[in-house]
Parts: sequence; C-alpha cells; structure tokens
Amino acid sequence: MSSLIVPLQDDSRSSSDLPLREIPGSYGLPILGAIKDRWDFFYLQGEHKFFQTRMEKYGSTVFRVNMPPGPWISKDPRVIVLLDGNSFPVLFDNTKVEKLNVFVGTYMPSTSFTGGYRVCSYLDPSEPKHRIFKSLLFSTLASRHNDIIPMFQDGLERLFSKVEQQVKETSRGDFNTPSDSLSLEIFFRIFCDDERPTDTILGSDGPSIIKKWVIFQISPFNHWLKGGLYEVFSTSGKTFLDKAESEGVTREEAIHNCYSLLVSTHHLVYQIGFPPLMYRIASAGEILHRELAREIRSVVKSEGGVTMNAINKMVLTKSVILETFRIEPPVPYQYGRAKNDLVIQTHDAKFKVKKGEMIFGFQPFATNDPKIFSDPEKFKGNRFVGEKGKELMKYLYWSNGKNINDPTPDDKQCAVAEFFLRYDTFTADYEAGTKKLTIKSLKKATSSA
Repeated sequence: MSSLIVPLQDDSRSSSDLPLREIPGSYGLPILGAIKDRWDFFYLQGEHKFFQTRMEKYGSTVFRVNMPPGPWISKDPRVIVLLDGNSFPVLFDNTKVEKLNVFVGTYMPSTSFTGGYRVCSYLDPSEPKHRIFKSLLFSTLASRHNDIIPMFQDGLERLFSKVEQQVKETSRGDFNTPSDSLSLEIFFRIFCDDERPTDTILGSDGPSIIKKWVIFQISPFNHWLKGGLYEVFSTSGKTFLDKAESEGVTREEAIHNCYSLLVSTHHLVYQIGFPPLMYRIASAGEILHRELAREIRSVVKSEGGVTMNAINKMVLTKSVILETFRIEPPVPYQYGRAKNDLVIQTHDAKFKVKKGEMIFGFQPFATNDPKIFSDPEKFKGNRFVGEKGKELMKYLYWSNGKNINDPTPDDKQCAVAEFFLRYDTFTADYEAGTKKLTIKSLKKATSSA
C-alpha cells in the first residue's frame, strides 16, 4: 500500500476558484480497448497498480478507463474513475447517482440465481421494494436486538476454542474455517425460527455452497440452491416470511432476498473483512495488544459485561478497527450512474459528468488520500481517538454510506472485545490473495482489567 497514492500539491482554494478540466483518459478502440484494460487489471499490473499508473499518467485522481470484466460479459465497461476523498462521496448521494443494477459493477449477473427476481442489492433506493426489504431487515434485527450480542459471544467462544486447540496441537490454527461456520450460524439464528438449521439441513456444506454461489454468478446455476439455502429459509423462516407477506412481498421473493443478503454478509464480512482485521491487530505487536486488553477488560468490568453501551465506550478498539478498514476496505468498489449532468470536484479541479455515465470509486485510494490522512500508508491504531480522530471519521465510507451513519463496525468490535477478554497477545500469518488467516501463537489472559 506504500505507493498507492502520489501526494499532490495542497490546494486550499474554494470550489468557485477551482479550474474546470476535461476528464482525461481513453476507452481505446471498441472491444480491443476493454480487453487491453482487462489484461492490465488481472495479469500485467494488478488492481492497485492499474489505478496508480493511470493516475500518475494523467496527473489526475479522476479519469476514464474500462473496468473488467468487459467483453463479452459486460455490454458497456466504460467508467469514470474517482480516486480521492473529495470526489468519492458523490457515489453515496442518491440525488445525483442511480444504483439500479450496479451492485457488482458494469454487469449484472443472471437473475436465475435469485429466482428471476432483482433482489435488494440491485434496486435503486427510489424503487418501492428497496424500502420494503430494508425495513424488513431492520425490523428483524431490532426484534432480536437483545439476543445478537449473546449469539456472537456464544459463537465466538466456540470459534476461539477451536483455534486455540489447533494451535496447541499443531502450532497452526485455521481461523477462516470456523469463522465461516460462525457467520452462517449467526445469520440463521437471527432470521430463522429454528436457531440451528445448518445442523440439520446444510451441515458442513453451508460455506462451500455460498462460495459456489459467488463463483458462478455469471451462469444460471440456481437449481442446486433450491436444495440448500432455499430450503433453510422456506422451512425455518416462517416469522420473517409472514412479515414479508404482510408487506406485499411473496414468500419466494423474500427467500431469495434473504439468502442473497446472507451471501453478501458472509462473503464481505467474514471472508474479506475479518481475517485482515485480525492480522493487522496481530502485526501491531504486544504494546497495542496490552492497550486494547486494558481498555476492553476495564470497560467490560465497569459495565458488567459486553453490552452495546460497553462497546460504544471502547474508543481505542473502535479506532483500531476503523484504521484497518480505512487501509483495506471490505467493500473496495462503488458504482453509480449519473442521474443528470453534474460536476464532480476533487481537491484541485472540477469535472463535468454527463447524464447516464457510469461513475466508479476505488475506496482504498479515497480512504488513503494524503490530503485527508497523514501518513496514509501507515497503520496507526489510535488515528481515530480524540477530537481530531472523530473529525476524521466522516471521511470513512462503507457499502451504504459514511461511517458516522453506519453501525457495521460495531459487529467487528464485539469480536475483538471477546478476543482480548480471552487472550493477552497473539501472532498470525496472513495470505492477502486468499484472505487466509493462520494463528501461530496465543497467550491466555493473565488479568481481568
């Protein structure tokens, strides 16, 4: 990450003083240009260098390029790329951009994966069913509010015990496999009447089914889901499905939305988000571990347990988590199509975007913007502590908007809290490509505060 962004000359001019520039870059020849960009992205340069070299070439954090997959999966791979923290937020402004069918970018997988329905991920917020599905989700979570933390605690206790036993026996603890199973269990316990449907229906095949569903998103393989995830929700999710029907949504459409949400949550949080979080903490060393353990144990002792109120008081813990996802966001891509002609503003220029053009933001650059974050490539566990730290939080973004409006990081905070209630310090190996985390050593907690 050390060369992701080239520091630009500071510019404190007001927006009215900024020059209006043409958006640089080229899409190249039809088909061939998109194939070349795809080749660069996957094989010759890799993801980060792909954007870095073009930013340097054009002297701009905004430029035109083709985003994979391109021909013959995507009909139109052309995008306008945003790589700075000043222009990036436009992608969360629903008055300026449309989110219709852009969840995974310039193409949309076949709806045969979801029973022929466009699930919530592909709906624009202006569509009525988007509100219905979001309301169903939030009302279900609210109804289980008092149960969610105990569910996490129970599952994490078993996860850490499995890893600890592996470390004792082989000096190598697989963190990913039990974490996969935990994410499925928590989800089912929230949305299903039967708290443990994976034991009787999916068994140990749940994580592999989800991985297949993600891999084959560009082909019609929905039939094998009917015997797995579909059956879980249709047989065990009566309360949720009854509520959906009362809102005018068929049970089948609600089922497909539910397992689509499960796949997204499982893949993005537990497979992409959780392993790098634990590795960043492991790599930070024992001094930070002691500070985290001291804060977590003190707060839990004073609050009488791991509660939402206790979690909100873990200032350093939250900062460490935010810093991890600032450097390595679980959802790195954001897409939106311009609803009307608009002007996008960076730190030092303005650019016109025409109605209908696809805008793409690569978040690892936006949240490593050197004009916003000092030493952006460096991990600073306490970056978001104190008044200055709180001010920086508004420049963090997750899949649905600004960090200050999104409770998602608290889920990881609960897991980190449970970990340091149990252990003083640990070491780990991490494979960035596969997101595989292996625990090498664990030191049991020697004090309660």
